[in-house]
Amino acid sequence: MSAAKVRAGAETAPEDETRRAEQVAEGFRALYGRDPEGVWAAPGRVNLIGEYTDFNDGFVMPLALPHTAVAAVARRDDGVLRVHSADLPDPVTELRVDDLTPGCDTSWAAYPAGVVYALRAAGHAVGGADLHLASTVPTGAGLSSSAALEVVTALALNDLYGLGLGRAELARLAQRAENEFVGVPCGVMDQMAAACCTDGHALHLDTRDLSLRQVPFAPADDGLALLVVDTRVQHALGDGAYAERRAGCEEGARRLGVSHLRDVPHAELAEALERLADAGEHVVRYVRHIVTDNHRVGEVIALLDAGEVRAVGPVLTEGHRSLREDLRVSCPELDLVVESALAAGALGARMTGGGFGGSAVVLTEADAAGRIGEAVRAAFATAGHPEPRIFPALPSAGARRIS
Repeated sequence: MSAAKVRAGAETAPEDETRRAEQVAEGFRALYGRDPEGVWAAPGRVNLIGEYTDFNDGFVMPLALPHTAVAAVARRDDGVLRVHSADLPDPVTELRVDDLTPGCDTSWAAYPAGVVYALRAAGHAVGGADLHLASTVPTGAGLSSSAALEVVTALALNDLYGLGLGRAELARLAQRAENEFVGVPCGVMDQMAAACCTDGHALHLDTRDLSLRQVPFAPADDGLALLVVDTRVQHALGDGAYAERRAGCEEGARRLGVSHLRDVPHAELAEALERLADAGEHVVRYVRHIVTDNHRVGEVIALLDAGEVRAVGPVLTEGHRSLREDLRVSCPELDLVVESALAAGALGARMTGGGFGGSAVVLTEADAAGRIGEAVRAAFATAGHPEPRIFPALPSAGARRIS
């Protein structure tokens, strides 16, 4: 790797996992005056292709990042839930599990608290707990820092209370926490990625039945790099824009007589769009994006299976065009990442995540990664934007117990 490429990854490289576990456990002891019963980790994710398709029962292809939320946890027998973040100056948040209702807490603590609520609402015997968390997943970057918090909490409580729940079920309950307790109508992709991804693979997920396939994806083995470019433009999916697009997709499905847009075949898209002529221009655009992005997931799978990894690049770029023009969830900074990376020789690039800020992914030859990173930084400086954070996406393991 060139020095510039090393620099591209250095600023957000996660610490050694064992050391982080020890640090979080020590923080737990300092806070609560006792030992944790264990330490768990769950990763952030970046989505290679398939955006906004998950709540349409469609197909997605995320991969886990090495950046994780780490939680030291111990049970309590008095019905009290205490949560604390090493990353914030806030004091310990204390809640009673019997009083957990949607909207009762609107701080970051709603994510772990919502998991307790969802577990109990599903009939699982979960009592109180003490949690101390620390995360290296960038917040507001479209890399699912919230899902990492949810899944690490769910996995820890599953282990400590002996619930015996599988990874997919834990992901569904973490999604329920975000939908009902936090109030974000997200699909299940982020939680499934955090719970189920494996090292050196992308996760091909059918969000209808949660069937999945671990697809080998190790860009470095092919002389490539997948870069994450965090624009540092903070996004918030609870501001209504995400919900408006979900409602538009649901309206399109209703008018087409299907339960979800996943059921609209790509070959019949033109006919479907004609039938939506009186539904509103935005519904037409949303439907076009969902159907074509589901198709793009299939294209990427076929290319990876054929060993044609470089050919994935143009599919990513095509996906960005759809997100920008049809779904309209991009922003000037994300568009600038894509434009400047492609101009500097990248194989492909697109925004990833919910949009309106956050991050983009760039597929490039490994020996060009440093040059492309510098070109993106230069473009941001010229435009007067804050310097973006750039690091390689290394397909990593999903949630696990680490001590």
